[in-house]
Amino acid sequence: MSEAILSPTDTNADTDTDTVAAGQQRLDERTRRATVAFRRRKQQIWGARALLAVVVIGGWQWFTAAGWVDKFFYAQPSGIWNRLWDYFQNGTEFGSYPAQIETTMQEALYGFLIGTGVGVVLGVALGMNRFLAEVLDPYIKIVNAVPRIVLGSIFIVAFGVGMAPKVLLAAVLVFFIVFFNAFQGVREVDRNVLNNAKVLGASRWHTIRHVIIPSALTWIIASLHSAFGFAIVGAVVGEVLGAQKGLGLLIKSAQGNFDPYGVFANMFVIAALVLIVEFVIERVERRLLAWRPKVQSETVLV
Repeated sequence: MSEAILSPTDTNADTDTDTVAAGQQRLDERTRRATVAFRRRKQQIWGARALLAVVVIGGWQWFTAAGWVDKFFYAQPSGIWNRLWDYFQNGTEFGSYPAQIETTMQEALYGFLIGTGVGVVLGVALGMNRFLAEVLDPYIKIVNAVPRIVLGSIFIVAFGVGMAPKVLLAAVLVFFIVFFNAFQGVREVDRNVLNNAKVLGASRWHTIRHVIIPSALTWIIASLHSAFGFAIVGAVVGEVLGAQKGLGLLIKSAQGNFDPYGVFANMFVIAALVLIVEFVIERVERRLLAWRPKVQSETVLV
């Protein structure tokens, strides 16, 4: 009866296989633990958010019901809910409630897109051209210093009470936020990367497309998170100044009738719209910045 004799090569191969298998198991275990920890953290975050909402809304309802807070001035959550239900069921004095929401959203979205587009183009252009940036610098600061409500009044006088002045006011609010971020983002581009691109023969267009814009994209996307909120503000302020329909007009009408329920109901709808768009922007950000490695601060937060 012969005995099998393992060569040193076979022994080393088996050892390497066992080491690789053990390493893969440890990696799988760490991945599983990280996934569980991430899910638990998300659950804790959503739980804390829900608890905070319950405390705020419940406390509001309780204080007004007990008479500690005058509901004539501060309304009551249950009454606000009833007012919203009435809006959707019976409409408003200016037409159906979904039509009012649609009008405000259209004005905000158009202003958001126009302000973002112009802000990105001018921000990148001035960021790359120091001479032009220094020439236009005082004029940009002057326009930025003009109170927005004054601009809204000018737009109403010039373009009437239609959609155009609201879109323009929203676009102006968005423009300055996006412009300054795009401008700074271009100025923060790594000069070594730019020099390497030039050495490799990249044209000016290729440098802008493949180096400058991707590098500034982090700044631009960051500005969009607050930009849409300002677009909504511009649309609503324009409607308050003068409009035929929209959530701002409903707020103005409720204010004139000393109706806090109408004011708060429309405010909650506006907040919900902003959160929905913010959710979409976050998804777009993940797609556009998927190439970017996480910085140390982000890794710690995760």
